[in-house]
Amino acid sequence: MPEDRTNKVSCSNYRCEIEVALEIISGKWNALILWTLGTEGTKRFSELKRSLSGVTQKMLTQQLRTLEKHGIVTRTIYPEVPPVVEYSLTEMGKRLIPIFKDLDIWGKEFIEYRKTL
Repeated sequence: MPEDRTNKVSCSNYRCEIEVALEIISGKWNALILWTLGTEGTKRFSELKRSLSGVTQKMLTQQLRTLEKHGIVTRTIYPEVPPVVEYSLTEMGKRLIPIFKDLDIWGKEFIEYRKTL
């Protein structure tokens, strides 16, 4: 285990890099936002909200801002009336998609495994 570090996303100490990764993708909506953008591509805010049934506008806005601050999601504003805003994954965000695909497979396998218990 590496020594405690002070460059954690939340500016606290962490014991290993997995904590940083989990801090970025944890939460009810972050992984679903990233999965949706990774599998369906660039989306406008309203399209993304429709894709994530149950998320409130406030929560989606907060999560997108945090992901943007961390450099995982990019926000593009088009100067139109009304303004068009699109969200997509950055190159760093795209690197999460193979991991999410593996998690998706694992989740399906786990569901089948639980049926056998």
